[in-house]
Amino acid sequence: MTAALSPEESAALEAVDEDAIARMLLELLAIPSVTGSAAETAMQHRLAKQLDGLGLDVDLWQADLAALRAHPDFPGTEVPRDEAWGLVGTTPGGDDGPTMILQGHVDVVPPGDLRQWNGDPFVPRVEGNVVHGRGACDMKAGVVANLAALTAIRASGARLRGRVAAHLVVGEEDGGLGAFATLQRGHSGDACLITEPTSGTLVTANGGSLTFRIEVPGKATHASTRDAGASAIDAYLPIHQALARLETRRNVAADPLMAEYRTPYALSVGILRAGDWASSVPDSLVAEGRLGVRLGEDPARAAADFEASVAEACAGDPWLRAHPAQVTWPGGRFASGRLPAGHPLAALVRDAHSDAVGGPRVRERGAPYGSDLRLYAAADIPTLQFGPGDVRLAHSPQEQVSLPDIAEVARTLVLTVLRTVGTQ
Repeated sequence: MTAALSPEESAALEAVDEDAIARMLLELLAIPSVTGSAAETAMQHRLAKQLDGLGLDVDLWQADLAALRAHPDFPGTEVPRDEAWGLVGTTPGGDDGPTMILQGHVDVVPPGDLRQWNGDPFVPRVEGNVVHGRGACDMKAGVVANLAALTAIRASGARLRGRVAAHLVVGEEDGGLGAFATLQRGHSGDACLITEPTSGTLVTANGGSLTFRIEVPGKATHASTRDAGASAIDAYLPIHQALARLETRRNVAADPLMAEYRTPYALSVGILRAGDWASSVPDSLVAEGRLGVRLGEDPARAAADFEASVAEACAGDPWLRAHPAQVTWPGGRFASGRLPAGHPLAALVRDAHSDAVGGPRVRERGAPYGSDLRLYAAADIPTLQFGPGDVRLAHSPQEQVSLPDIAEVARTLVLTVLRTVGTQ
């Protein structure tokens, strides 16, 4: 049974324009806004014009990267960048009610091996009501849903008691620079909804992650006399085995929100580099990867746990005992984050979804990856994720999103916003 809609709610839902949603998504997907690229900046300026066209108060600014990097809570980055632009659009007036944040990141990951794509990743391809392309679900569809909801609310003529703020951020894929800069600039709110792809669920908690680097020394010699040297590849093997044991131990008795995942706090080595000549014994190996941070765990404690495991492996190996591997943390630092248990925001979004589109009530779960949720939660802003698309397709050459899924999320956002900020 759905609740009776107010006249303002009915008018705003009626104003959700599915054709405009499709056009907007295709336009945004054609901009190759890879993290740290010039196109990421171009995207922010294009979206600033759109927010201005909606009659919002627009704040578009170039972030002070040096000052942000010097901050003790800076979340880290993994790609070089010369600039970063922040963008916030806020509905005018609204002094008598709370502020609801609709947040989304505009950056995407690189497309990878182009041979695995069916066409150009940045030329969106439409098949029926499904759109394919890099960023389709992660997360330009979510950005479009936010803008479609704002557009519908403005078109309906609803007079808001509070405010709606669209936070459009860069650099989410490599640490959260854009969200961090936005919060440091003073933009805040009473609740935040991030439209990352959630596969039809409410994500109320995120595990975190840390990027590690392990440098393993060896001793070079000619390959024909390898016994006179020490292969850094061979030296790394006991460390790799120790990391597998560490992952198993860290995934015992996971939080109930993460129980559906076989490995909620994954430890993965993504890059191995060793040697520089086929006929030489390699004198160094570098392993880089990602350490999952458990819900509620201090990232410093997770890092210490990792370092202790590597040190123990070194202590048990004759070569590494005398030539221990070195661990550093060069990249993004994602703490975990969560919506406080029992917070009314989760029920509010569930009810809004039921009333806007019908169907079963969406279920709640955690996610095993880091996101900007943890930065807003750390700023005492209750935050959850609910957005279009299947996260399992993100970062893959099969990335896609359903247009009806975007429209359903946009309608859910409309009711969530109106019921949060209130109408006059």
